[in-house]
Amino acid sequence: MEKIIIIGCGGAGKSTLARKLGEVLNIKVYHLDAIYWKPGWVMTEKDEWKSLIKHMIEKESWILDGNYGSTMDLRASAADTIIFLDYSATRCLYGVFKRRIMYHGRTRPDMNEGCPERLDWDFIKWLAQYKRKKVPGIMAKLEEFKYQGKEIYHLTNPRETEAFLEGLINKGRII
Repeated sequence: MEKIIIIGCGGAGKSTLARKLGEVLNIKVYHLDAIYWKPGWVMTEKDEWKSLIKHMIEKESWILDGNYGSTMDLRASAADTIIFLDYSATRCLYGVFKRRIMYHGRTRPDMNEGCPERLDWDFIKWLAQYKRKKVPGIMAKLEEFKYQGKEIYHLTNPRETEAFLEGLINKGRII
């Protein structure tokens, strides 16, 4: 476990898991939202984004948290481990609303400065439809990557995720 991507619906806890894994495995974490979004919620240009991703995945080890379908294949091909947080819409909505309250008017630690926490109906709609619209394609991709020798972890609730982390700690991965 040296090159890890963490994917899943908004509010599932990708960034939190990435931070915890980074501590357990002593691997640098890159929060893709913090890299993609420039101050004022300005998107990174497509060519610049791909260049940034290519530069990151050339490193010896990393943890990348975030979806960004345009670079998913690139990141997954370079990864040795893919973690998919496939939580219920209700759980993800809870995470998003909790995050919105916690960081109201402020920037989250996993975001770029100048991008204060926000929540809009388009994002809530995307989140509510994630299981139906996104998960089938993700599952098909994960099946492909499994046959390429990638370690795949499909975690469906926070208890499974905590057990996964505890398993790493108990295997002596933590110093």
